[in-house]
Amino acid sequence: MSKKCLLVFEDGEVFEGKNFGARGESFGEAVFNTSMTGYQEILTDPSYNGQIITMTYPEIGNYGVNPEDCESSKPFARGLVVKEYWDEPSNWRSAMPLHKYMEEHGIVGIQGADTREITRKIRTGGAQKCGVSTEDADPQSLLKKVRAAPGIVGLDLVTGVSCKTPYEWNNGRGGSPAHGGGGKSPKVVAYDFGIKHSIMKNLADAGCALTVVPAQTPAKDVLALKPDGVFLSNGPGDPEAVRYAADNIGKLLGNVPVFGICLGHQIIGLALGGKTFKMKFGHRGGNQPVQRLADGKVEITSQNHGFALDPDSLGGDTRITHINLNDNTVEGLENRSKSVFSVQYHPESSPGPRDSSYLFGDFLRLMGF
Repeated sequence: MSKKCLLVFEDGEVFEGKNFGARGESFGEAVFNTSMTGYQEILTDPSYNGQIITMTYPEIGNYGVNPEDCESSKPFARGLVVKEYWDEPSNWRSAMPLHKYMEEHGIVGIQGADTREITRKIRTGGAQKCGVSTEDADPQSLLKKVRAAPGIVGLDLVTGVSCKTPYEWNNGRGGSPAHGGGGKSPKVVAYDFGIKHSIMKNLADAGCALTVVPAQTPAKDVLALKPDGVFLSNGPGDPEAVRYAADNIGKLLGNVPVFGICLGHQIIGLALGGKTFKMKFGHRGGNQPVQRLADGKVEITSQNHGFALDPDSLGGDTRITHINLNDNTVEGLENRSKSVFSVQYHPESSPGPRDSSYLFGDFLRLMGF
């Protein structure tokens, strides 16, 4: 039987609902995602570490969960807020209901909350801390815990999601050696700041031989592997809190081709002397319009980030290549003199569906393949 569940925001507003998934309590930054599907990929995306996610689409859980669609080894989101939860999925690929999966991994969910009002609240007032609990029925008591919980700004959330030791990724979907490299596969070292499985599959499918290394790996250790290119992954939280990453990447720029996605894009910006800022409520969903400035073409993109690069801080040879058409924030950059480019969005998610897949080919060409 479902148990009463409370969702309390840092400003004191309270939402009531019923529990699904694990019981307990959890705290994090309140965010919303506008995707109609993909709740499993969202929960298991390490970039959501430290966040409690509200899904704007009203019906969640109707196709269940399966092992193939996970973006990492486990969920990293702190909680899930939905309007209506379906506990009996109808899908031939479903291995279990969503609530069972959340129970197994200790993820607290609340259903029946007014997700439309929550989304309006975050859009109007900006992201803030919140807590969800089945154990504490006193809103004032829960509010004290919310306010005492750490915020996202200045918090290194990458170390909690990165791998501990290097490993080889050999789980592509049938990739073959890339053209132009004398028949050999480009050797790519990928920094794991919270890397998604689908990114590694896309790199492997492009023909790359992929070595994944921990987030704090020194630049000299990467160069010792003699890679044809270096990839910087997505990841959670404040890019300014992982300055060690920007310092390492700064030592790689100009010595090896570099491509970054999401947090990797922000780290490249920092390494090039730029600055980042906290967005009011961020971009999270599968319908963000991005314009490629070189030819004016628009890509429909998947995004998940709450920080962005300050365009006025990017100088020298660094050029902005893409912008978000909703708010004109920086969505891509390049510095040809240092053989580096990056995008803020997720080309591997393919909501277009293939609007942004050319970026993996651009990386191959930058490496000479």
